[in-house]
Amino acid sequence: MNKYKWLKFCILIITAAIIVISCHQLPPSKSAVTIKLSGWGGSPVEQKLLKQVLQDFEIKHPQIKVKYELISDQYMDVIKTRFIGDAAPDVFYLDAVEAPFLISKNVLEPLNNYITDKFDLQDFDQNLLEIFKEHNYIYGIPKDYSTLALFYNKQSFKNAGLNKPPTTWDELLNYSQKLTGKLNRYGFGQSPAISRHVYKIKAFGGNLIDENGNATFASEKALKGLQLVIDQYRKYQTSALPSDVGASSGTDMFGQGKVAMVIEGNWAIPYLQETFPQLDFATAEVPKINNQKGTMVYTVAYVMNKQTKHKKAAWELISYLTGKEGMEKWTGTGFALPTRKSVAEKLGYDQDDLRSALVAGLDDAIPWQLGKYPAVIVNNFENQFLSALLGEQSLKQAMLKAQNNANQQMKMME
Repeated sequence: MNKYKWLKFCILIITAAIIVISCHQLPPSKSAVTIKLSGWGGSPVEQKLLKQVLQDFEIKHPQIKVKYELISDQYMDVIKTRFIGDAAPDVFYLDAVEAPFLISKNVLEPLNNYITDKFDLQDFDQNLLEIFKEHNYIYGIPKDYSTLALFYNKQSFKNAGLNKPPTTWDELLNYSQKLTGKLNRYGFGQSPAISRHVYKIKAFGGNLIDENGNATFASEKALKGLQLVIDQYRKYQTSALPSDVGASSGTDMFGQGKVAMVIEGNWAIPYLQETFPQLDFATAEVPKINNQKGTMVYTVAYVMNKQTKHKKAAWELISYLTGKEGMEKWTGTGFALPTRKSVAEKLGYDQDDLRSALVAGLDDAIPWQLGKYPAVIVNNFENQFLSALLGEQSLKQAMLKAQNNANQQMKMME
């Protein structure tokens, strides 16, 4: 071997040695963990906002990648099917109304052991947090919420000589009479949805279900609250359903000017501002019924699949999205209201002209929950209640039929 070949051989040996030594000195590389997050579709603006928040998370957590799955139809049916097939996402949205069922099936990971003082659990509105708790176990961290508030057309009020919103239901009925047939076809927009009438039932001491989960919406107390809706629609004829005026929803018929007042949630504000920019409207707290303040609260939590193989990473995602930084980014545009008190205070929604009424209602709000079998309650109630609204049967007859059918069906499901 000549000098040249020998020198070349030595250089190769030395280079190989350097590479081996360097590899031993470098920290072991870690492959990124991929977390699957499932949720339902909102507006395109909301989807874009969520994508931005998730990108921010990945920048701060380079070892965790998030694969977001949009389930646009039959969300809970898809999630339940995935659990049966052991293919459920690591983290997913869970509506408050569906929480009791999944908690009862023991498929959600309790989050107590992941929560540290740094996460500041006390910063959350405790009423919202309680919705996802059972036996002192926390199964979900609420990401946002909305209550209901009264939306009213300011120009319509001015034309009818009304200078302030109604504060009682009797006033609302009176206002509806004055507003019907003027600038708007009807004074008030109604909905047959059960989710819009629970606070009316509660105002008279009634309940939709009892402590055992049985339907009780045919009780005398419940009927008193529901009769308010029937009377306004049939007796006074000062309210309308969306289908009566060719609208797709309560917000839509209000935006179109078909009704002067509706009771809607925070979701109505960006929709009205974008779709009906010329509409001059304001909000107020839901009028008292039977001298009782009340409204609804709808909330959604991030929950963890108990069978996920990446629990630590899944919690990192949940804690970021519901942490102060992530929540401020998510709720900062006004599409949703923050569940953290510090974020709400920083964003000033309690002083916001349109959102302050929604924030003020939280203390008196009734959570949107119906026990373990919400679909049975909803379907039976709404089918029969609509029938009563249309005058096809009496309210009492309709509610007795709905109550009995619901309880029979739930008994068969146990």
